[in-house]
Amino acid sequence: MKDHYGRTIDYLRVSITDRCNLRCRYCMPHGIEWVPMEEILTLEEITEVCRQASALGIRKIKITGGEPLVRKGCIDLIGMLTSLPGIEQVTLTTNGILLKEYAADLKRQGLHAVNVSLDTLNPDTYTKITGASELSRVLEGIRTMEALHIPLKINVVLQQNVNAGEWKDLVLLAKEHLLDVRFIELMPIGYGKELSPISNSELLEKLTFTFGSLIPEERPHGNGPARYYRIEGFQGSIGFISAIHGKFCNQCNRIRLTATGELKPCLCYGDHISIKKALRTGSPEDVRQLLTQAIYQKPAAHCFETISAVTETNEMSRIGG
Repeated sequence: MKDHYGRTIDYLRVSITDRCNLRCRYCMPHGIEWVPMEEILTLEEITEVCRQASALGIRKIKITGGEPLVRKGCIDLIGMLTSLPGIEQVTLTTNGILLKEYAADLKRQGLHAVNVSLDTLNPDTYTKITGASELSRVLEGIRTMEALHIPLKINVVLQQNVNAGEWKDLVLLAKEHLLDVRFIELMPIGYGKELSPISNSELLEKLTFTFGSLIPEERPHGNGPARYYRIEGFQGSIGFISAIHGKFCNQCNRIRLTATGELKPCLCYGDHISIKKALRTGSPEDVRQLLTQAIYQKPAAHCFETISAVTETNEMSRIGG
């Protein structure tokens, strides 16, 4: 289906929980009050939304959180979604702590790829950023997924005075392993408004100075807006998601579903359409109509470059990123 601006919307990001086993400083550093479970969509309700979304042309689904693997039944849900007619790809974004434990089950259920959020390889910095000493478990999970030949991407958010100098160590993961490393500019959502981001254009200059010419890649690496480059001698690629300094809204192909059943046409704005009532007391046609409305109401662009215009007030864990 196309939105009001002619963009093809074929990608649905689905948050299945607001819970997380970390307390990352740009997401929920002090913890938040959990949403009561009765307000969270059931696995069957999530599957029904995805079924109706597929009828409208959604072909790719990303499971997010919070931390999705802490949700009981997450593994079963992935199997339910990979079985839906029309769905070509189901992927997962995770902090990686539980990856080793669930890796074999994820493969068995047909998961297509995994994104692991990892901002540092330094144990002390990891604890500073996340509030937990779990780096070794994350690295074990990455190695396990690699051994199972499930495609991997590492998502990195750099911050001034926190991990700004660690980009090179993270880049070298793509040399040592068959995975992509992606640098995501910190977006001014929730606690992110209080922190100091690093420009990807600045980082690209540092990579070019250090490794020489980077080779732009045209082949797709996934469903998102990342621009990828090859470095000679590396197994994987380096990606940049530049929401602030490289606006890509004219190519946006996604809508979002929060764990509480709110359809979000754009991450930047607080505008949403509740689909929960239609799921619980309405018909499949009602659900499809609300999905159609959300797609058609997508704005032309976000406004992250003007923080005062950002109207989303929830923490990232509540809206799924």
